[in-house]
Amino acid sequence: SGSLLLLVNDYGSSPENNLIPQTALGILLLIISALLAYAGVRRSLSHAQLFSSVCLTVSALWCGSGLVYILVGQGVVQPTELRAALVPGLAAFTLALFIIGSVALILRKAVLAFLAIGISLACAHQIAGLSAGGFGQSATAANYLLVSLVGFYFSVGRLLSVITDGKLQPPGTGIQKKSELQTEQNQGCSDALSVGLVMNLLSASVLACPLLGVVPQLFTGHVPWLWTAGVFQLGMCVLFYRAMDTLAATFSGFTALLKFAEGYSALLSFYSIQPFSPVPFPVVFSVLFFILAVFSFQKSLLEGLYQFFFVAYCIAIAAQPQGFFQGGTQGVQAAIFIVSAFMLLIATFNMVSSTMIPTGQGHFKALVTKMQGLALRAHDKEFHTPHLGYSKYADAEVLGHACNVLAAFAVTATIGDRNPLHVLVLPWVVVAGGALQLLCGSVAFARGKTFESTVFIFYGMMWTMWGLTRYGGLYGETRSFHLSVGIISFMLFNVLVTAAALFLNVAWFVYAFTFQLILISFLLDAVGALPFGYDIGVTIIFGLVSFYFFLSHIFNSTFQSPQIPLGNPLVKLSGVGGGAHVCPHVTARKASSVQQIAEIMKNGGICGMPTDTVYVLVAACNRPDAIVKAYKVKKKAEDRPMSMWVSSIKQLEPVRHLLSPLLLDFMEAAWPSSISMVIPRGPWLDFYGLGDAAKHIGTPQSIAIRNPDCAVATHLISLVGPIAVTSANPTGEADTTHHNQVYAKLLDKVEGVLCDGPSPENIASTVVDCTKIETGHIGFFRVGLIPKSKVLQIFEEVQRRHRHGQTNPVFEPDLHPTETQPDLSSDEDSTIESQRETENSTPPTASPEQSPVLGDRFFLLLQVSEYMGFILIKTI
Repeated sequence: SGSLLLLVNDYGSSPENNLIPQTALGILLLIISALLAYAGVRRSLSHAQLFSSVCLTVSALWCGSGLVYILVGQGVVQPTELRAALVPGLAAFTLALFIIGSVALILRKAVLAFLAIGISLACAHQIAGLSAGGFGQSATAANYLLVSLVGFYFSVGRLLSVITDGKLQPPGTGIQKKSELQTEQNQGCSDALSVGLVMNLLSASVLACPLLGVVPQLFTGHVPWLWTAGVFQLGMCVLFYRAMDTLAATFSGFTALLKFAEGYSALLSFYSIQPFSPVPFPVVFSVLFFILAVFSFQKSLLEGLYQFFFVAYCIAIAAQPQGFFQGGTQGVQAAIFIVSAFMLLIATFNMVSSTMIPTGQGHFKALVTKMQGLALRAHDKEFHTPHLGYSKYADAEVLGHACNVLAAFAVTATIGDRNPLHVLVLPWVVVAGGALQLLCGSVAFARGKTFESTVFIFYGMMWTMWGLTRYGGLYGETRSFHLSVGIISFMLFNVLVTAAALFLNVAWFVYAFTFQLILISFLLDAVGALPFGYDIGVTIIFGLVSFYFFLSHIFNSTFQSPQIPLGNPLVKLSGVGGGAHVCPHVTARKASSVQQIAEIMKNGGICGMPTDTVYVLVAACNRPDAIVKAYKVKKKAEDRPMSMWVSSIKQLEPVRHLLSPLLLDFMEAAWPSSISMVIPRGPWLDFYGLGDAAKHIGTPQSIAIRNPDCAVATHLISLVGPIAVTSANPTGEADTTHHNQVYAKLLDKVEGVLCDGPSPENIASTVVDCTKIETGHIGFFRVGLIPKSKVLQIFEEVQRRHRHGQTNPVFEPDLHPTETQPDLSSDEDSTIESQRETENSTPPTASPEQSPVLGDRFFLLLQVSEYMGFILIKTI
């Protein structure tokens, strides 16, 4: 659709008149770009990585182009400057799409090759058209026509394949099966790597073009390209966190910061301002890049060497006061352009090819192995699993602390008599200290790290507000009580953070305390009583503490030993805070995790478990002490007793002779499901070893029993045996719908949690009254997830089968013994039969072998006894 839009615009426009107004064209391209980005991210998660790379790259192309068209349409950029604004971005995407298309062509991915190369040629002809009047406009439209036809063919082919369930599938429109994606799955998040390289290529092209004389200078028309690259790099940062790659995510965050700073400098040219770049924070940024590059060698030598170019780039920014407008900085970007193109070719080829281009993997590991005292940490997804629950994200603390380092050292810049906007501080404080810290806080929150997420989000908000106030021109002459009130509020919140850090470790306490000193400097500045040098001193201290955190996290996540210490808690409490008890939170997706929870329950523990509705608190029925413990923890109300759950009706087989045949058939037809059945209490309950704890399950007259429609729950019950169940929340509170809420509500009283994310349903089960089922009637205590009509339909079907004399299919092999299968009865059945013979005080007058007629009658009565129980045999 995007190609069709540009096709129509190019064919219908002339150098003097545009068919579609620039603003409208830009808005339409932005909408299509957002849809393409969504498709690319979705396919990235399903491992269709080359398709994802094409979608995201084209999305960035049309996003940047659309923003440029909007600026021209609104008069921010003059029509005569359109060529200078578009050419650097189009040149970068021409090369990037040609590389991706060439790799797709080599690997015989025809559709992707046509799309990528077609759009690449269209961009090349558009550059020619911008450079030589009307030349190339028709050629641009012709290339977009090819892309439109290929895209239409593929989409129609996919639609036909879906409608016909794969019976009609035109050539080239098939999607790879999971078995065919094994090569791509082994490459991690390679599509994010390739798109990140394209964004580096884009920003390098924009900055290198003024040096090469392609455009006069960096100006406002280049802001869309630079900020588009920054936004997409942030998106790749999130994808890398999803792929459990902390180093790549941190690198993407760093490069995003550079692109936002470059765009900010270009934006200031609109106001005829050339920003002054102080020395401290570019030097600090180069140190952070250097450390990241050294540790990136563990992935590959090529990736580590590539990041060293950005170390040189930061040094070039620090070496020249005008930063991005100087020839040295632009020269380094020209080198980055060449290296990024080379890296893009290698990364894209290795992403989809079984034959890998060597990148120097394994050398770092081999070097560390030879060094005494160093032991590499095994990198797997379990390393990033937090204490509370399952997460799909890696640890974001490395990037979060690095952002605090940059923001702190940026604040140390002396403005003097300059306008705050003239000093390049704002992007380092607002974007680095604010936006990226909010992202890191969100990732930490998703991982269940509540303290870290609180700190990053809180500090990110403070850096953003203070940066905009002091360096964004919002401060002005306002230094009054009103501004002080806001800062005091932040100080009070940080007091709580500092107090919480006492229970964590020494490093976190120093971290929070030094930030409190920064807040004091903000307050003193607001009231006009700031001592000379105090603010610079405390920000340098906080920056050094943040740097220690950055170094410790990146070092400790790489090496298993030695570890950079963070200290012990200054205040220790009993329980979780003091480390006396650790409640395991294990993912329900692994059989070993279910086995671990089962062992805890067998040893008398109580655990949280997911179900087909909400989370519940469970204890093994054969551990009465655990049931009593669960009852006390829950503080259960008398009108809401605990229930009993089984993994299948087979677990009721030992007591089936004590239960109604109609009830057993109803259970077989209704389970597994979200239907709880209230049945009469009886001697059958004593079989499961409840002991004195039986009084806590059900009422004196009845008990609720259920077989949940949840694979994890039934597997756990099959390992443990029937379990006693209650909701995983104190009485009177809302139901628990996430595994993190189990521990939050019950604290260390629960001894294990089986984690499966949000509950599939927030509706409780349907509770059916089966106490009078023999009369042919059932009632309803509560109508929940399963509607009343569905339950009645199941019951009527069971009654109909009984009227026709049909038996319970679950127990049918045991109810029909034959002469040819005398040994099929279980050990439990043999035990029951022996008990019957012992309890039978009236021996028969003749054995079955002595009288055929009596034998037939005996076996007939034996079948009936399966339904009637021991009393019928005694009567005979």
